[in-house]
Parts: sequence; C-alpha cells; structure tokens
Amino acid sequence: MNAPFQLRPYQQEAVDATLNHFRKSDDSAVIVLPTGAGKSLVIAELARLARRKILVLTHVKELVEQNHAKYESYGLTAGIFSAGLKQKENRYQVTFASVQSVSANLDQFRDEYSLLIIDECHRVSEDDSSQYQRIIELLKQQNDALKVLGLTATPYRLAMGWIYRYHYRGFVRGRSEGGEEQAKPFQYCIYELPLSYMINRGYLTKPELVDAAVAQYDFSVLSQNRFGEYAEKDVNKLLSKHKRVTRAIIEQVMELAVERQAVMIFAATVDHAREITGYLPEHQTALITGATVQNERDLLIQRFKQRQLKYLVNVSVLTTGFDAPHVDCIAILRPTQSVSLYQQIVGRGLRLDEGKQTCLVIDYAGNRVNLYHPEVGEKKPNPDSEPVQVFCPGCGFANIFWGITDSEGRVTEHYGRRCQGLLEPAEEDGAAARSSRPEQCDYRFRFKECPHCGSENDIAARNCQQCKKAIIDPDDQLKNALKLKDAMVIRCAGTTLSAYSGKTDSKLRITYHGEDGEELSESFDFSKPAQRNVFNRLFGRRLANSQAPQVFSNLEEVLGIQTLLPAPDFVIARKQKHYWQVQDRIFDYQGSYRKANEV
Repeated sequence: MNAPFQLRPYQQEAVDATLNHFRKSDDSAVIVLPTGAGKSLVIAELARLARRKILVLTHVKELVEQNHAKYESYGLTAGIFSAGLKQKENRYQVTFASVQSVSANLDQFRDEYSLLIIDECHRVSEDDSSQYQRIIELLKQQNDALKVLGLTATPYRLAMGWIYRYHYRGFVRGRSEGGEEQAKPFQYCIYELPLSYMINRGYLTKPELVDAAVAQYDFSVLSQNRFGEYAEKDVNKLLSKHKRVTRAIIEQVMELAVERQAVMIFAATVDHAREITGYLPEHQTALITGATVQNERDLLIQRFKQRQLKYLVNVSVLTTGFDAPHVDCIAILRPTQSVSLYQQIVGRGLRLDEGKQTCLVIDYAGNRVNLYHPEVGEKKPNPDSEPVQVFCPGCGFANIFWGITDSEGRVTEHYGRRCQGLLEPAEEDGAAARSSRPEQCDYRFRFKECPHCGSENDIAARNCQQCKKAIIDPDDQLKNALKLKDAMVIRCAGTTLSAYSGKTDSKLRITYHGEDGEELSESFDFSKPAQRNVFNRLFGRRLANSQAPQVFSNLEEVLGIQTLLPAPDFVIARKQKHYWQVQDRIFDYQGSYRKANEV
C-alpha cells in the first residue's frame, strides 16, 4: 500500500538509517529529531514496513493517540493499549501503548515482538527496575534478537547526560568515570537532525529570544538536588518575597503579547501559577496543573486550541504531547537545569501555522540554556568556558570540550579528559559482526599514571585498568604528606625553568612557586637518558594540555617552549639533610583540597 504522506527528505533518511542499522546489528538505537519534525510519521512508516509484531510505547495518552492516528491514516489497523484512552487491544500486528498500562499488564505481552519503538525515549533510565526496562527485559525473554529503537528531540537526562554511547558520526558520548564506562539506556545514535536545520529550511518557526527587560527571578540562592531542581517549598518562599516582580513580569508579557495569538506561561509552582493567573484577564486565561481533573483539562485545552482563550498557564505539564501550532509566545517563569525540559518548553511554540512568522520566547528565570547547541553531560567548569575544538594527537579526531580561548581564538585551556573518537572494529562476518562495536580511542588528555605499571588511567580511577592494582587517591596522598613533620606540600601557582650551571650545560632546573611564596625545585640532567625520560613522561606528555605531546631530546628545546609546559596542582617534597627533595607532583587534581588561587 502506498503511503498517504510524502515523507520529507530527513524523515526518509531516518527511516533508511534505522533499516540499515538493524540489518547489521541488534544493538539499541536512537533517532534524534527536533520537536515538530514529525516523529509520528517516521514511526508510522517504520510500522508500515514491519512484517512481524511491533510495540510502540510512549508515556502520555496524547502521544499514543497521535502516533496511532498517523499509522491508521495509511489505511492500516492497529491496536491501542492505554487505560487513559479506555482501550486495551493488543491482538494486531502493531500496538500503540502507554508504558504505564503495559507495565501494569505484563502478562498480556508474552508474544514475540520483533521491534520495540519508544517515543520520547529520553525518559528511559538505565535502572533495571524501571517500567521501560522491565518491559524490554520481558520482550527480550521472548525474542533475544529484539530491536529497540528510541525517538526523541532531546537525547539526554539530568544526572546522566547523553542517553546513548556511540554516535554514527564517529564519536562517543559520556566519559569513563573511575576507569569504567557509564551505563547508557541506548547504544547508538543512528540519525540526528539539528534544530537549526529545521528552522533555516522553514520546517519550524524561528524563535525570537528576548531578554527579560523588566525583571528576573534569582533562583541561584537556592540549593539544587542532584537532578538540578529545587524544592517546591524553597521556591514558594523565594517567590512570596517577589510579588511585585511577578506582577511586573506579567504586565510585560501582556504588553509584548498584544500582537500575539496565543501565550503559554510556564510557572515554577502551583502557588506561583495561581498568582500569575490572578494578574491575567480572567475571560482569556486558563490554568492547568497536575491536579486539574482530566475532563476539565481536556475542555480548557480545547478552548485554547479553538482560540477562545489567549493565555494558558501551566505547572510541569503540557511540555510533551501537547500540540497547538498557533502558540507564538512562550514565557518561562520557572527555573530548570534540564536542557531537555527547556527545549521541550520552547518547542511548544515552534510548530508552523498560517500567518505565524516567529515565536517570542522570554526567559524570566535566568536559565541560560543554549537552544541550538546544548552542552550537556558535564557542567560548565566556570563562567568563561565555551565549547572548543581539540584534535586528538592519537587518532586525529576533532573533540569538542569545554575550554578557554585567548583574544585570537587559540585554545589556552580545556577540560577534556579522554578522546571521544571511535575506532572502527576489524571487519568480521556473521554473528561476530552483529555484536562487534567500535572502541573509544584510548588517548587521554588528563590522566593518572599507575605507579605499578606506568599505564595512563582516568583521573578518577581507583584501580589501574591495565594491571588492576590500586592507585593511591590524591586526597589520601596529600593527607598523608600533611601529617609528616619532614614533608612539605605546596599549592603550585606556577613554575620557572632555567639552565642549571653545574658540571654540564645540559641540566634543567624547575622551580615550583607556591601561592604563599614557598618554593621547591628539582633538576633533570638531559645528558642522562633515564632523567630525560622522566621529564618527558611528566611534562612532555602533557605539553599544551596534552594537545601537542613532545619528546624532548635537549635542554634548548625545553626552554624554547616553556610557556606551554604544565604546572602541577600540588608538589610534595621530603626533607633531606640540607634540602627539600621533590617526591610527587599531582597534576589534574580533583578532590576536596583547594588548589592555588581558588576561592
């Protein structure tokens, strides 16, 4: 049967990428398409092409209904299994279901499914006891070659970062912590389309990002939980002191929205939402919270979509599965550290509609999210950080790390640990080829050297990845040294290099300067291969943030580029008869002790 819709080029590319991936691999996969890109059409086409049973899961009834309708528009029949839609039918080849309903009725899903599609798959965690993982485990018991495909506009979760491990463009997401790989719900991202592509080609409305000119809330004084969110009582307490701010904000929203058709306002708490609603014209405004009963919610949304209401205030709802294309103004009055949530909020206003030119987006909560290039997985090290490109000396991959540049755009510092490039596995045949995966390049820009075998490990590693022996923790190293009466520990603020006037002209003296004026020094005789090798291992390997490692053969080479040599964060020395002998230099320190010049 011919498809009733002509897929856009990128939608067809996503379908083709899925078919190509699962022909050669059983590994789980993710497709990343911006909100409004038509994920339901991609799902419908994949379901149409399927020859065996498939299950399509999502977390809200609106998306279950929407995905089901797109599939049935092909003239095909599918089942709906969703308590919210009052249907529980799974006898057809294709079933569209809510994750909650399937999880509550696992005994009814013991057939052999060939494909599981998860819409809004950023909601899938790696927790084996979660609803999604329990369903995946059950289906794999019936078919160990089950294909799992996720679709999302935002492939990351707070406290996890990226939800997949490998990217089809040849890099790895998420770094190894403590020498071990981070668990990810999905293995591969097989297709990704940036938001800028959709906007530049007219598939989505251009967001007009406006700075809040009147006032902003300052949520920075509140403490966050591990997911980057705030306690409701703390937010309410802060907001109760800023009622004038809220009134001023809403007055500005109404002023800016005079020529706009529909305004969505995202509030921080239920009390905050009620206050906001009180400042808006009653006959034009609706408030929806998690406590709003379903019939009333459906009626209010219908009135808003029919343009009987102009303002829709909500709290933690209507971020996914809500489609009102005429929305052309978004006011964000809630804080969030979730890039995913922020993009979902803004995405409510980016769908195309007749006569709609732009969508006004005003952030009153100071969230500072880059809508087009979200950097997630690692927090910004400091306010001056920006994404920088760092080439791997090992494999040549162009990494993107947080870093700092000078006035001419050169990278003066970066915070990358390990190269994100992927090395393709050797070609194999049959089952071995289906299970083989690319390996991450093992070049490390920051590393902890194993004292037993000399191999390089992640700076958070407790045991050597090579010889498996324990590596002393830098905090323990510092703590033990500070207890000794004959030891000296300095916070190193910089180094000075000079030629040492001894018996030969090949000696290098390095002086380590402590932040309080202390000094420690040591020398390396470049005429002796052993001392030259020690210097190259300590400093040459780390030259220019390990971007340009070099093996030095003589003193002149070192003095010529001494500004690129790294300084350790701490230096530990032991008292000898008439001098202090440097014993340990701690580079790339991360721990509880303060480094030089840190507040």
